[in-house]
Amino acid sequence: MAAKKTLSNRLTNRYLLIIRNEENFAEKTTLSFTYAKVVLIIFGISLIMLGIAMYLVTSVLDEWFDPRHAQNQAKIELIQLTQTVDSLENQVRTRENYIENVRKIMTGQDDVYANVEERELSEEQIESSSALDDDITPLDKEFRKEFERETFGTLTSSLRDNSEALKEMFLFSPLGKEGLVSDKYDPKINHYGVDIVAKKDEPVKAVADGTVILASWTQDSGYVIGIQHRGNLISIYKHNSDLLKNVGNFVSAGEIISIIGNTGELTSGPHLHFELWYNGSPVDPEEFVDF
Repeated sequence: MAAKKTLSNRLTNRYLLIIRNEENFAEKTTLSFTYAKVVLIIFGISLIMLGIAMYLVTSVLDEWFDPRHAQNQAKIELIQLTQTVDSLENQVRTRENYIENVRKIMTGQDDVYANVEERELSEEQIESSSALDDDITPLDKEFRKEFERETFGTLTSSLRDNSEALKEMFLFSPLGKEGLVSDKYDPKINHYGVDIVAKKDEPVKAVADGTVILASWTQDSGYVIGIQHRGNLISIYKHNSDLLKNVGNFVSAGEIISIIGNTGELTSGPHLHFELWYNGSPVDPEEFVDF
């Protein structure tokens, strides 16, 4: 009966590994080993791999949890957040100022027209101004006329450039073919748009894509809605009976935005008062919209 092998014997017994050629079984090499050596090699390789892994993990954790690194990251993030907040505040402030200025202009509350009575000239000032005009020499009068001609020419050229730029844009009619122009654009009497008469409860449509920047009630114009389009173009729709869009809404060309009405004090019947403002100046809508 063979003696039972112990663990020590199993580990120390020598074994021979012979490597042969598969085709002719020729012996290539031989390896002599014991289980003890195999265990030691595996254990050594495991220790080396464990050491490398621990080093990598420790380096990463030190970088993550280093107070100085955390403080630097926090400072960088704080600076980025501060810059973002400042940029957003500037954008919001600029947009609010722009919308407020447009609202003042459209509702007749602009500072240019405020306190007119306080700024009117007294009779004495008018007489004094007339006396000064009488004292102006012919040469000064000629110079003044020349200056006025140059100023008017510059303004006319600017309006012509605006017209050329606007003609490249296609604008829908706010009432389609249902409206009839009853009162034309006449800036001499402060009528900065056209009055369009149509059927009762006729829908009013946006003349182009844009964002609603004004949707409110004014005493003179009733329900008013204004849309900012591309290219510094603003369209205004007054005397509506109801508004269907709010400030901040994006509207597409031809989309219904309000209902024609007769609201406000400056109206004599159901109609739409329609204005176009380009680069802060009113333009004649009939030059660019086929009513």
